[in-house]
Amino acid sequence: MKARLSVLDLSPVGGEATQAEAMRETIAVAQAAERLGYDRFWVAEHHNMRSLASASPEILMAALTQATKTIRLGSGGVMLVNYSPLKVAEVFMALEALAPGRIDLGVGRALGTDGRTGGALRSAGSEAFPQYFALLNAWLLDAGGVEPITEAHPARGIHASPSGPSHPDLFLLCSSPETADFAGRAGVGMVFAEFIARADGGPAVSAYRAAFTPSAFREQGWAAVATIALAAETAEAAERLAAPMRASALAGLDGPGADGERPRFPRIEDALAFLEARRDDPRLAGVIARAIVGDPETVRRGLAQKAEATGADELFVMAVGPDLDSRVRSLELIKGG
Repeated sequence: MKARLSVLDLSPVGGEATQAEAMRETIAVAQAAERLGYDRFWVAEHHNMRSLASASPEILMAALTQATKTIRLGSGGVMLVNYSPLKVAEVFMALEALAPGRIDLGVGRALGTDGRTGGALRSAGSEAFPQYFALLNAWLLDAGGVEPITEAHPARGIHASPSGPSHPDLFLLCSSPETADFAGRAGVGMVFAEFIARADGGPAVSAYRAAFTPSAFREQGWAAVATIALAAETAEAAERLAAPMRASALAGLDGPGADGERPRFPRIEDALAFLEARRDDPRLAGVIARAIVGDPETVRRGLAQKAEATGADELFVMAVGPDLDSRVRSLELIKGG
């Protein structure tokens, strides 16, 4: 596979685990990813979702700076409009101080939650993103000693701490060609989330490359695609392990359950029964197509084909599976272990 390979972990709450346990499992997955030679390990931000535990990627990243030594660590991502750009710059400059040269700041323009929860977060709304993004750029480059904030800048006299000598690398999370175009014009890296967009990443990568303009962050463009992949020793075993993920996704298409959450399937047998009862649902094929599932050779071949088809420089594999062991084993098999 020519494209680099990295890991995106959403801190999923598998089986009967608690959210607290899921947070700790993410640290174990990161350590496995480092041992296996993956390039990056990114964590996510989701709010008010019982099935996902990572609402504060910066906290997880701080723990990961102490639990790992070589792998790059990043946010996939920080939902920028939920926060003060100055505070985000300061948090990630602090992470850069803890792990110099290993920190990636991936930001998104969405809320990472529903509108009501966004209000509780005091989110400024997605329309504020361009202004917030420009301020974040300025404070990071100023703190990193690259481009000092001048007296003519709206943020004059305000500086993010701690200062450099380095700063995090900056990326924009994308789910459309339009957002990829924004990332290209801004001269930052971009990651297209296929699992969110439910669309092929090729058009977004092309839009990014066409729009890319060199910046203080990078001279050349860098485009990644994030996708779901699950490998097991046999195709049959992989299909079985994928059942809870698929059942939850299919049930979620009918809307939230009585508790307002997407239904979860802690037991594989319950997920298999649910899928069997709905095997004629025309939406099931689309759910299955969202992930590359199979034996190691099948998954590695699927990832190589995706990299070639999209033109991505790097693929982020979402670490999925019904429990910690299956998630780690999948990453081992994908890397040829």
